[in-house]
Amino acid sequence: MPESTLDIQIKTLPHQPGVYQYFDADDRLIYVGKAKDIKKRVSSYFNKHHDYGKTRVLVKNIASVKHIVVETENDALLLENNLIKKYKPKYNVLLKDDKSYPWICIKKERFPRVFPTRRVIKDGSEYFGPYTSMKTVKTLLGLIKGLYQLRTCNYDLSEAKIEAGKYKVCLEYHLGNCKGACEGYESEEEYSANITAIREILKGNFKDSLQQFRIQMRQHAEAMQFEDAQKIKEKLEVLENYQAKSTIVNPKINNVDVFSIISDETYAYVNFLQLSHGSIIRSHTLELKKKLQETDLQLLELSITEIRQRFNSNSKEIYVPFKVNLGDELKITIPKLGEKKSILDLSIRNAKYYRMDKLKQVKIVDPDRHANRIMAQMKADLRLSEEPRHIECFDNSNIQGTNPVAACVVFKNGKPSKKEYRNFNIKTVDGPDDFASMEEVVYRRYKRLVEEEQPLPQLIIIDGGKGQLSSALKSLDVLGLRNEIAIIGIAKRLEELFYPDDPIPLYLDKKSETLKIIQQLRNEAHRFGIEHHRNRRSKGALTTELENIPGVGEQTIVDLMKQFKTVKRIANAKLDELEAVVGVSRANKVYNYYHKE
Repeated sequence: MPESTLDIQIKTLPHQPGVYQYFDADDRLIYVGKAKDIKKRVSSYFNKHHDYGKTRVLVKNIASVKHIVVETENDALLLENNLIKKYKPKYNVLLKDDKSYPWICIKKERFPRVFPTRRVIKDGSEYFGPYTSMKTVKTLLGLIKGLYQLRTCNYDLSEAKIEAGKYKVCLEYHLGNCKGACEGYESEEEYSANITAIREILKGNFKDSLQQFRIQMRQHAEAMQFEDAQKIKEKLEVLENYQAKSTIVNPKINNVDVFSIISDETYAYVNFLQLSHGSIIRSHTLELKKKLQETDLQLLELSITEIRQRFNSNSKEIYVPFKVNLGDELKITIPKLGEKKSILDLSIRNAKYYRMDKLKQVKIVDPDRHANRIMAQMKADLRLSEEPRHIECFDNSNIQGTNPVAACVVFKNGKPSKKEYRNFNIKTVDGPDDFASMEEVVYRRYKRLVEEEQPLPQLIIIDGGKGQLSSALKSLDVLGLRNEIAIIGIAKRLEELFYPDDPIPLYLDKKSETLKIIQQLRNEAHRFGIEHHRNRRSKGALTTELENIPGVGEQTIVDLMKQFKTVKRIANAKLDELEAVVGVSRANKVYNYYHKE
């Protein structure tokens, strides 16, 4: 059989770093990837079985492969990132490229203006940013305006026009916000010194400005110019206050990018902090929609490239939670303790809060998406063949062997369905036998569902270890449902999850949503079962105590319990108190029963 064009293309791929592109039968680009070894990576798609459905569909749709060889892995990352943003292939993670971030511009002109803008014009002007919010820009510009008097007019302040007296000072001059450069009241050297200081502040370096203000304040004080010294002192306090709020680490940590990632089954969130002179000058969280179960490593590498491009970062060192391959030009630091670890933890916390905010918004705007995400996560975590939309959890309750009962609670789409909760009084078991009780209730529950043709759950959770799980399995075997419903047991001590015919338990991350839902099911079953057990014990105590009194019927007992609440209070009640509730005749019978002596 002759080889297909695709097979020939794969065989002729080079063992070089670069980018590979998959095209479908209509010659549409459907996936872009990067690799250290293009041939090895592409071949892996066709040489093994893929468990994840979308990957199988991708491979099925590949009609041709193209590749681009590059010098380094870093070049491959940049090229992959640019191709994904440009073509938005169907099976690549979704990278949203927002072009409307605000910048702060220092205009290239004589007596430069400093202003916010969303348009970057290549005219030689300096642009600082982009910033992730206009609020940050306004805060910085407010700080600058409070420290330095800059012009806001758009006049051409050439030396000739100023000498010709073409302009007159405006209201800003009279308010003290401008020194009147338009009429020559301020020299270009003095103005340029302020711009140099502003440039350093925008870079996050406050040291030079603070030092300069202290020198000026001292000079004014020595010259007995106390009002001017006070004005400088106020500016110094403003700058120190701003620095105190923005500085969270050692000022020696300069020009560093920090990245962290939090992900679930469907989305990943990469947080970016940019540090300069000990200050966080930028923070941003990038949301990525997964398409092919990409690993955190793949997503973080792609995101670092994208974010550094987007924010024009030239930092030579980055802090990350695990090793990434970004070429030899960058210094990669994986902090383990100290201030660097605190900075990384802060980034992780920012990513977590961003994810929590997104999930809260989704719950309000699109509750189905939240449920779908949880179900997909549970399916993957618990190794199920289908999403557990309908889960039932069983728990036994007996105290000192009396009144054995069991509870079954039902969750639909990760939420309690209380109208479907069921209690069971154990009928066929004498004494405290949890294993036999579990076998009975599971049999009764699913025999009834089958007989009434009710929908069966996708997952059964047994509160207990291997013993209870084995007992429940016996009932499913008898009913012929063993392969119809997934079943697991959860042991209380270490939150171990047991599977049928598997001696090794599964341990979930203590913070995982899957474990939290299982714990919620278990706790709810326990609460519901205990509540029913207490009711039975109370009813039993009532029956054995009050119904033994000759001539006292059910209604009398109900009236007495409503008034006195407990049997003990009835026994200790005075005759006239009893008479006020149930009359003379029945009160005497109750009173005499407890006071025979």
